[in-house]
Amino acid sequence: MYKKIDLNNGLRVALNHMPYMESTVIGVWIAAGSRNENKSLCGISHFLEHIVFKGTPTRGSRQIKEEIEGRGGSLNGFTSEEVTCYLSKVSGHHAGIALDVLSDMALNASMRKQDIERERSVITEEIKMYRDLPHHQVHDTLYEIMWPSHPLGLPIAGGIESVNSITRQDLVDYKNKEYISKNIVLVLCGNLKEIPSLKKIEKLFPLDPEKTSSPVVSFKNKQAAPQLKIFYKQTAQTRISMGLHAFGRIHKDRYILSLLHIILGANMSSRLFEKVREQKGLAYEIGTEIKRHYETGGFIVNAGVEHTKLRKAVSLIIKELRKIKTSGVSANELKRAKEFFKVQLLLALEDTMERMLWLGDNVTALDKLPDKDAVIKKVTAISSADLLRVAKDIFNNKGLNLAVVGPVDDKERKGLEKELKEL
Repeated sequence: MYKKIDLNNGLRVALNHMPYMESTVIGVWIAAGSRNENKSLCGISHFLEHIVFKGTPTRGSRQIKEEIEGRGGSLNGFTSEEVTCYLSKVSGHHAGIALDVLSDMALNASMRKQDIERERSVITEEIKMYRDLPHHQVHDTLYEIMWPSHPLGLPIAGGIESVNSITRQDLVDYKNKEYISKNIVLVLCGNLKEIPSLKKIEKLFPLDPEKTSSPVVSFKNKQAAPQLKIFYKQTAQTRISMGLHAFGRIHKDRYILSLLHIILGANMSSRLFEKVREQKGLAYEIGTEIKRHYETGGFIVNAGVEHTKLRKAVSLIIKELRKIKTSGVSANELKRAKEFFKVQLLLALEDTMERMLWLGDNVTALDKLPDKDAVIKKVTAISSADLLRVAKDIFNNKGLNLAVVGPVDDKERKGLEKELKEL
């Protein structure tokens, strides 16, 4: 059973005790990510995530890692558009020290100037690495046109110019503004027998419940026609990422969109995999994903294709999107999609790390505990008519965006522009 406890200092604690497990997974979630930034400080959330691993007044960088890894555990962090998370997976016997290390890192990072300068260089190399990887670069290109002039359209790692301009004071000010009790959720999943008392947890997080942060800027979609952006690059294959505007994480139709994702591109029996790869041999990699933010989102198709087959692949993808919004899905196809959704959820929740991520995501974003049975019940109730309705709503020209990375000439561009009008 999941539990959520609000401490006197404003910290929210989410618990899932699994006494039969060996592991404990701890996550310190911060409700601040790249969408909390502006263009001049683009990448500061990710920069700060790197810096907290470099030491505190009581622990050096190496000691932080040895405290966890020397006990057989793992330590990591990630930054997304809406959250930053510091996490550790350890044996339940070492949960207390892992919690101490994570709270120390998140709240007491020294942020020494020499560490900042060294990590600035590391992050710029990370950005260069992403730019060298077409499947990363194509996503940044897509998000830029889907969420223009908005933080959601900026790269999470930032740009080399913005990262080079971020000062120590910028990092300190950002941390003081965003790493506050109203934004922090502590998640503990697995064997919790050795977890400290709530009173001790409150001492590990000496937070002021009165502090507040600025609200994020909401996105208002004004797109009225299909958009195409090509990043010309000599690559071994052309990468494409096709995005359609969708709804946010709390929308009533979010699980209907999940089933469309499964049917179209989530696995090897999906329509796009079958048509684009198996029948036509146009791509090795083809699939779909869903981007979910608070008030907006996207349905995205990704593929890597041979240069001369680019237009043909785009045409076939659009044909499949058009087909599902006009002809719908069969009863058997819908049944298989529901079963895939249900079993994938159940299998994921066998793992303590997946439990922590699911619990943390829900409590941080929505301030509520997830309910597995309620989710499955909602998915079970979805009809073929529901899928047809949502497909008609989302798969349309006015919300269509295509990003391409590869050696695409003007003639090919014009051909792609014509294909985008066919949806």
